Amino acid sequence: MQAVAVRKENTIIFGLVALAAIVLLGYMYMNAPAFFRVNNLVNVLVQTSVLGLLAMGMSFVLIGGGIDLSLPAILAFSAIIGVIAMQTTQVAMLGPIMMLAIGAALGAFNGAAVAYFGMAPFVVTLATMTVVGGASVWITGSQSVSGYPPVFDDVIRFRLLNLPMLVWITAVITAVATAIIAKGAYGRQIKAVGLNPRAALIARMDVKRLVLSTYVLSGCFAAITGVFLVARLGSASANLGNDSLLLDIISACVIGRVSIYGGIGNPLHAVLGALFVTLISNSMNQLGASYFASLILKGVLIIIFVYLDQALRRKA
Repeated sequence: MQAVAVRKENTIIFGLVALAAIVLLGYMYMNAPAFFRVNNLVNVLVQTSVLGLLAMGMSFVLIGGGIDLSLPAILAFSAIIGVIAMQTTQVAMLGPIMMLAIGAALGAFNGAAVAYFGMAPFVVTLATMTVVGGASVWITGSQSVSGYPPVFDDVIRFRLLNLPMLVWITAVITAVATAIIAKGAYGRQIKAVGLNPRAALIARMDVKRLVLSTYVLSGCFAAITGVFLVARLGSASANLGNDSLLLDIISACVIGRVSIYGGIGNPLHAVLGALFVTLISNSMNQLGASYFASLILKGVLIIIFVYLDQALRRKA
């Protein structure tokens, strides 16, 4: 019954979000037709893919009952280490391997601190964000790092049907991640942990291992995003993990009905939320609106959707 109620509520909320998106697109058609140029639409898909990968990583943690504030910092740090490794060895394949290793290791640290040492997710990931962010600035001296083998860019920037490889890979990862959460035993287990960890423990689920795994996956998603951002920008810097990125990630998740209270959501919804957030950012940029106005709007959306989530849970 609860699952049916959640699906019904999701349908209503996604209908409202879709209506808002249609109204926004109609407004853009009338006032900023340049929004619909092919180059800009491709840019929207690329930005959605970047934010969508990070939102998927966050969705695993949120569904499992946690939160990861360190995603942008892990992205930047893993990208920096990966670029330095390629720069030093001139071996292109070493970069993605190092980035994934760093992302997984930092995710494992967060997960172990939360699952095995009982530390609060907010505090642990905030500390990781601060330490790793500081390390990124210290290592780079607030400068960009580059000088890696050109073959890295050639492979990652490959286009299929005029769409960057990032868009295609994000689509594949979204399909796989959504299937795991919606249909797989792992997805059912982390939802159970997110809804009621005590009941999951009584049901003999390995709660600690499951919580740990969500943070490892989150770190890996951050690292994968770093791989594509490095190829897109041609360098890595501490600014890859800017402050507004975390706001966008959380906005994408809550708009996509990934509950911050745990146990509800799936990666596809997080990506759809990322698309809506990207439409807002791109539209306001096309209209010449202030960057701070965009931040205010996203903050208001977070408050509205968290309130809706809480109200619907109370009703259920």
